[in-house]
Amino acid sequence: MDKTKTLSTYRLQKAKKDLETAKINFDHGYLAQSVNRSYYAAFHALRALLAYDTFDSKKHSSILGFFNKNYIASGKINKEYYKIIARAFDIRTKSDYQDFYVVAKNDAKKQLGDVETFIKMIENYILLYKHF
Repeated sequence: MDKTKTLSTYRLQKAKKDLETAKINFDHGYLAQSVNRSYYAAFHALRALLAYDTFDSKKHSSILGFFNKNYIASGKINKEYYKIIARAFDIRTKSDYQDFYVVAKNDAKKQLGDVETFIKMIENYILLYKHF
């Protein structure tokens, strides 16, 4: 197994663990923690894809921007998937940094479903287009 595939697989596993943690947090009523973990699940899945482009950044906006430019704008991936991760980023940022921001249960639930769909899309895309 080459280094890129190993790194991508590691990041996908991390994404799936974060999604499971998000579901557990949601089930226990920890909505802010749920949206945080579900965002990071999508983020790590995205980084799994970008491992094949040898692109990474410490800035979330750079990761999202690269994805938007190289996969969404080019038509490789449907724009709905960018909307999923952008919404998750927005809600997670508000929840983490804005005092008194309360995550709505419906928003947390929708984000869980959307992120699960996002991760599956990334996995399928990698299987179809990124095997060397």
